[in-house]
Amino acid sequence: MGKEIRRSRSVCPVCGKNLPAVLSQEPDGVIRLKKSCPEHGGFSVPVWRGRLDFDQWLLGTEPMPEDCGLHCPAHCGICPEHESGSCCVLLEVTERCNLHCRYCFADGGNNTEDPCAEQMKEAIREIVRQCGEPLLQFSGGEPTLRDDLPELVRYAKEAGCSYTQVNTNGIRLAEDPGYAEALCEAGLDIVFLQFDGTRNDIYERLRGSALLETKRKAIERCAGLGIGVTLVPTVVRGVNDDNLGDLVRLATALAPGVRGIHFQPVSYFGRYPENPSADERYTLDELMADISAQAGIPVGSFMPSRCDHPLCGFHASFLIEENGGLRPLSSITHSAHTRGSARENRDYVARHWRRAPEEAPPQTTVPQTAFAEEMDFDTFLYRLRHSSLTLSAMAFQDAMNLNIERLHRCSLHVYDRGTIKPFCAKYLSLTE
Repeated sequence: MGKEIRRSRSVCPVCGKNLPAVLSQEPDGVIRLKKSCPEHGGFSVPVWRGRLDFDQWLLGTEPMPEDCGLHCPAHCGICPEHESGSCCVLLEVTERCNLHCRYCFADGGNNTEDPCAEQMKEAIREIVRQCGEPLLQFSGGEPTLRDDLPELVRYAKEAGCSYTQVNTNGIRLAEDPGYAEALCEAGLDIVFLQFDGTRNDIYERLRGSALLETKRKAIERCAGLGIGVTLVPTVVRGVNDDNLGDLVRLATALAPGVRGIHFQPVSYFGRYPENPSADERYTLDELMADISAQAGIPVGSFMPSRCDHPLCGFHASFLIEENGGLRPLSSITHSAHTRGSARENRDYVARHWRRAPEEAPPQTTVPQTAFAEEMDFDTFLYRLRHSSLTLSAMAFQDAMNLNIERLHRCSLHVYDRGTIKPFCAKYLSLTE
């Protein structure tokens, strides 16, 4: 029998009914989310494998009050119970895609007509009205299939969005230099590049094509234009969970063109092959432990997400040494559990993911291998801008492992026909 350690709420993965749920620690140390539907029976899914200390990771995070979350996520929007403002808002600008990936949260690839530019501009104005000055992510489908995406990027900056980001597979950026230049001229800040690993067999299994060289070309193109690139791997057990160290080493070698890696352990919503077994689940603590082991990074470098619930993700900052090693900065640049405002959080994200303008290095004799504490302030800031790497992650939730306590602290929001919704509520897929 497991030991109940925390109560929350979830949903039935078959009918979507809101249900009481518990986090239960099993004798083997695995923590499972358990719930029972009167019609469809009980469900149990691992959410933490015991590779890191669960209580230490939560570090006093208060559980959700028992009278909260009773109606989530049906008819979900940002309601008074929601605890986080909008750090990043995602706007789907097309359902079309030039790939048919095995895993796709939006189930993109439908040959539908795109909304017109004026509809998209109206959506941008409404996002700014409801969310202030968010980091706006253009998504899809594949957003670069829109010829007018540079126009929309420019409009978003003019309308008041603090930063702009494109979530892309990189194919058009690699193949159409004029299009990449137009995005740069429009003011694009960040390319969120689907990048699952350093081997073509990974892309063949997850994306259906050998895309590694195309991805590398897209990075080169963006680097030449001064657009910051964040690599975004979907991590699937048995496909690329053995490739994490090589991925970190490649990102380090490609800095400062590559600013970071944003890992996403696979979640089962949108388009997916089948409801997975418990053994297929790849948890956040496993991801941190595997990166640590494969890349030689101290596991203590990882800190809970600044923007969301601790179980939603992590972040870690590093200075890049001359020999390609990574020196942890997490304990220097921020507190482990600092939760700032939405503005502070998006500014933090932008500092780490945008490409800094070219500038002359400060005149200093401080060696590249010096500790941050040994540097003068100007040298430290220069190194942080031009010789650093950020590792982060987002462990999205699906209908099996949805924890409404986590959902209440989501700061990644989606615009949906006039409503702002938490990401995992918008893309929740039932198994029925």
